[in-house]
Amino acid sequence: MEFLKSAVVSAITKGPPFPYNFGERVNLDSGIWTLFNGTKREDGSKCSIFSFNISASKHLLPLARNSVKKLRTIRHPKVIKLLDTLENDSHIHIVVEQVVPLSWYIKTKTISIETIKWGLFSVAQTIKFINGDAVSIHGALKLDSVFISESGEWKVGGFELLSCVKDDDAIIYSHGCLLPDKARHAPPELSKSGWDVIKRNPPTAVDAYSFGLLISEVFDNYNSRDIQGAHTTKIPASMQASHRRLMNDNPKARISVGDFFDQGSRKGGYFVTPFIKLTETIEQLGMKSEQEKEDFLNNLDRFSHDFPEEYFKTKVLPELLKCIEFGGGGPKFLDVVMKISRKLSKEDFEKRILPAIIKLFGFPDRAIRVCLLDGLPLMVERIPPKIINDKIFTQMITGFTDTSPVVREETIKAVLTIIDQLSDKTKNSELLKYLAKTSNDEQPGIRTNTIICLGKISKNLDARTRTKVLIAAFTRSLKDPFVHARNAALMALAVTSDFFSEDDSASRILPAICPCLIDKEKIIRDQANKTIDIYLNRLRKFAATMPDTILPSSTTDSHDIVPKINVPQTSDASFWTSWPISSFANKVSGIAGDIIQNNTSSDSGMHSLSTTPIENQKPLSTNPTSLSETPNPSKYNINSATLTVDHFKSSNRQDSVSVDDSWDSNDKSYDYLSGIPPVTENGTKNSHNQEEEPDFAGWLAAQSGQKLRAKPLPKGLVRPPAASKLNSNNTIRSAGLKKSLVNKSAPNVSYAKKIDTSPNENEEYDGWGESW
Repeated sequence: MEFLKSAVVSAITKGPPFPYNFGERVNLDSGIWTLFNGTKREDGSKCSIFSFNISASKHLLPLARNSVKKLRTIRHPKVIKLLDTLENDSHIHIVVEQVVPLSWYIKTKTISIETIKWGLFSVAQTIKFINGDAVSIHGALKLDSVFISESGEWKVGGFELLSCVKDDDAIIYSHGCLLPDKARHAPPELSKSGWDVIKRNPPTAVDAYSFGLLISEVFDNYNSRDIQGAHTTKIPASMQASHRRLMNDNPKARISVGDFFDQGSRKGGYFVTPFIKLTETIEQLGMKSEQEKEDFLNNLDRFSHDFPEEYFKTKVLPELLKCIEFGGGGPKFLDVVMKISRKLSKEDFEKRILPAIIKLFGFPDRAIRVCLLDGLPLMVERIPPKIINDKIFTQMITGFTDTSPVVREETIKAVLTIIDQLSDKTKNSELLKYLAKTSNDEQPGIRTNTIICLGKISKNLDARTRTKVLIAAFTRSLKDPFVHARNAALMALAVTSDFFSEDDSASRILPAICPCLIDKEKIIRDQANKTIDIYLNRLRKFAATMPDTILPSSTTDSHDIVPKINVPQTSDASFWTSWPISSFANKVSGIAGDIIQNNTSSDSGMHSLSTTPIENQKPLSTNPTSLSETPNPSKYNINSATLTVDHFKSSNRQDSVSVDDSWDSNDKSYDYLSGIPPVTENGTKNSHNQEEEPDFAGWLAAQSGQKLRAKPLPKGLVRPPAASKLNSNNTIRSAGLKKSLVNKSAPNVSYAKKIDTSPNENEEYDGWGESW
């Protein structure tokens, strides 16, 4: 084969330039031609080349030349299309559209019965034209003279003996006997009386008999050596009677191929099938009515498995796209196009489908746009990213602002399909700009889908943009009145928790989720609990890796530290009730230290503490009846920035310390710095536990070195405000407080005064805000 190919090429180089390249050889069972696959040098388009070796078969040269002549003059859609011819001293070359011998498919039995009927319909239609309009005889109709084109259609070739019946010197009479394998396919009258007998019989008789043999061959009798005596049981029953009339031994009693075609095309005939009707409709699809187009689509879906793949590519697809673009086919036709596109290779898709898809994205028809967006998942993997960014997405973004909610919603859904193909600039800039608009859409479903979309594309966003956008979008949607939008935001926060830092999780996300814990909808409350658990578990793990403190280690000796006062012993059962008393005691001790510093400035152990002006402090209570002679310690804000916290290490409390406990430790650090230990009634040191009520008044008296003048009034009564005055804001002046405590002498009462520490339900401000 390589030797033959090289010989053909060398022969061509000696003659005029041949603008085609030879490819692989295609085997033909019989005939005078050698078939090659070829390509056009100019554009690389595929073709087939029939080559005849003049030197090897010079006696058959008239047949080869007749074939070239007739291919130039006979034009019919079902005749192989001639592209070019070349004849030199050694070879004759006929270049046609790319074709494959029908015998290949018949041998492999890969053609369905419906497809065979369609093929015979095409061949019969062609022979009817040759016998009728062309007034000619084919003379060499057989399996090897029928080819399948790139579109999957059956086309007639083999015009070596094709002759006009009006020509008395036609080649069929003189050279018909030279045709290879003539005994196997010739009618019986030719075998007996020679080819001149054709003139005495109907001119259609030869082709009718040959067409009958072709029917026998294609219906699985190809391997039979005696085709003429082969059984015809596999031929469809509706066709058997007409087939027998084609095969009649008497040439004058045979029906012509045109009659066979007409009988099969009548109502109820063997050529009246939905499949054949479908192929005939395709040719004039643009001129059909809406009902005819609807019927066409229904039949196309039913018989799509019977169509050759090539037919869909070269015939059905172009007609469907033309109908969509010019004939008003609409989304139904486009849906069929997308289904067909799945069967195409990537090269065929880019060549046949992609240009039309890009063009259709620019159409203003909303139905077409929605269908395109729905079909994107079927096509996106075959579309180059550059095409998506430069041509499709630029048209697609108009859907984000379309007045139709359906178009806006489908555009948001389509983002998930193309997100992997978009460039970083498009994803983090232009896309987010449009999603920000849809997140405020008037339609709740569109707002919900926007949040879902953001959650799913979060991994594709840039880290610098992701945190800012997602937190803002999700936390805002937590306040959406639409329940599913809130639920989508909670689920999105749960899925994207790994993208947020611990600081953002604790300070921005968790505070936004907490109101959802008491949402009116149970699904929101349940999802909020699940989402909060995810963030809390993450924060707990992070907190376990943090150091206990960032302050420098203490250098104070343990024997110089005075025991702390008012530190309740915490327990799991009662710790939550102890923090208000301990916090309040801290403030009282801080105020006592300040007063002693002013009266005993010579103490060597005293450190300088800064105080906030009393006028700027919030009162403990706005109810004047709740004030007593004892100054309210909550009006003094002690700045403990200069205090040490070495006692944190020596505390016997549990490892878990709350925010309020840290505040307690800061306040009590002032106690031992003042050098005055706590004193009880009998002058001994005392450490309160959580069951005892702290003696604030007694401790204040011991600190100031004064004696109480009178017995304190019962709980709830108020002494006339002679020792202290209230300003307009119910705050105690600093000078009046100092004078009252210094000039008063302590009474000879040794028991401690109890102060009511229970909160007043009518008070708007409880004075604990500073400690919290």
